[in-house]
Amino acid sequence: MSAPNYEKIQDERLPAQNPPPYSEKESHNDPLNFPAGPAPAMAYGTSPPYVPNYGPPGAGPSQGPIMQQPQTVYITHAQPTNEPDYLAYSIFTMLCCCLPLGIAALVYSIQTREANLAGNAASAKRNSKMARTLAHTALGLGLALLILYIILVVFVVMSAH
Repeated sequence: MSAPNYEKIQDERLPAQNPPPYSEKESHNDPLNFPAGPAPAMAYGTSPPYVPNYGPPGAGPSQGPIMQQPQTVYITHAQPTNEPDYLAYSIFTMLCCCLPLGIAALVYSIQTREANLAGNAASAKRNSKMARTLAHTALGLGLALLILYIILVVFVVMSAH
């Protein structure tokens, strides 16, 4: 450094100062207790008093933005799984057997297909099992109702004769 007083400033050390004592009237634990005094005044159109410098040391605002090297991003596609989705079976049970259970089976079948494409084997297996269970239940309920209907028709025809 070329300042002649540099060595003198370096040797003179300031004595440690004790913090001012707190008064009992002021609460120093209250975060909303701001120091008294006027707020800094800013006129319309002026810049804030502090502008942070986000660049390297010595970089000023006139040097422009600092460019970084682009980062390489590798995208790996998940391997699709191959769980059965029972889509045709669900559509058949929805149209021919039991509409509410068929709709639920169809929803799970579609979720199975989406999980298969995403490579989520656990979700695909769970949804496939639920679609199959709902489709079996819908088929069983539809067959039971069909058999009851046939028995009812036979009894009505037999009692009419």
